[in-house]
Amino acid sequence: MSTVAAPPLIELGAPVLGEEEKRALAEVIDDGWLTMGERVRRFEQTFAELHGVEDAVAVSSATAALQLSLAVHGIGPGDEVLVPSLSFVATASVVVHSGAKPVFVDVVAPDRPHLCLEDARARITRRTRAVIVMHYGGYGLDMPRWRAFADRFDLLLFEDAAHAAGLTGTAGMLSDAAAFSFFTNKNMTTAEGGMLLVRDPARRARARRLRAHGMTAGTSDRDRGRAVGYDVVDCGHNYRMDELRAALGLVQLKRLRGWNDTRRELTRAYRGAMAHELPEVVVPFDEAHPTTAHILPALLPPGVDRRAVMARMRAARVQTSMHYPPIHLFDYYTRSFGTVPLPHTERFSETELTLPLHPQLSMSDVERVVRSLRDAMGAAGTAARSERE
Repeated sequence: MSTVAAPPLIELGAPVLGEEEKRALAEVIDDGWLTMGERVRRFEQTFAELHGVEDAVAVSSATAALQLSLAVHGIGPGDEVLVPSLSFVATASVVVHSGAKPVFVDVVAPDRPHLCLEDARARITRRTRAVIVMHYGGYGLDMPRWRAFADRFDLLLFEDAAHAAGLTGTAGMLSDAAAFSFFTNKNMTTAEGGMLLVRDPARRARARRLRAHGMTAGTSDRDRGRAVGYDVVDCGHNYRMDELRAALGLVQLKRLRGWNDTRRELTRAYRGAMAHELPEVVVPFDEAHPTTAHILPALLPPGVDRRAVMARMRAARVQTSMHYPPIHLFDYYTRSFGTVPLPHTERFSETELTLPLHPQLSMSDVERVVRSLRDAMGAAGTAARSERE
């Protein structure tokens, strides 16, 4: 009796790792220096050069980068920070950890899930000190407009650029600080890790100290004779990046532009296939929008059972997810800060389905994903009609 082999799994996201990464890690091990050293410094300089800024600070995560952004600009108790609810929870939790209050702001519209400037303006109070904007899905915000907004109301402007590594000319250029992520599912990865861009040199230097307990000299400086002893001039954190992650980052960074180009090509293919097969499904933004194409968000029509669609696609060996559950509806945040209606954010989050997108996908994979989505939506609709009858 013959059996039909299951189709290969189409992963939601997949890091691209190979022999060059293995060699880079082996070289670190052979050198014997594992913590912050020359590779971390080269990674910082190369990342800064790619993004057109003076320098960068490598840290243990994008969360750490956001936390340091607030710390070096003096955000603390009594302050309010405007934040998106449509983001990963760290965008708000760093505000809480600073002692300030997150004030949630709606997005422009479900098909343009960027922070709404007009809604942000309506939520400013005398305690508002800053705004954090987020390049959702890698799609760049209109940063000149946000810079003008921040300057008009004397606010600090921070970027959650976790999705935006390689978004040159936009990310990190006009804000007071920008935080990037190198988590496993990002466009380039160091497994864990992040990068911080700070516009003001003195605050950047303070961020560099704060990532390592507020010490005036690191172990590498003392080992190489560049410093004798150290002082502690600030109450800092252990947010350091190690040499292994920096070695990975240097390899990955060389290929980031090409990977982002591939992601954009795949996104164009998705848009074309969706327009032909599923015109009722909306892909936010448009093809001309500057993007790193970090994720492929698709908005299902109202009334479609997303869980049923995801289950059927999983059975067809296509991974999916959703980005993101609204932060303002999480239990901790409703208990701590009350409820606030954000209709566009909530509508987006109720219908958004994240489809596979990474450089190892083929065009035939894209076609298979779209067919799987079409079939799953059809089956879910049939099941819903049967239940009503």
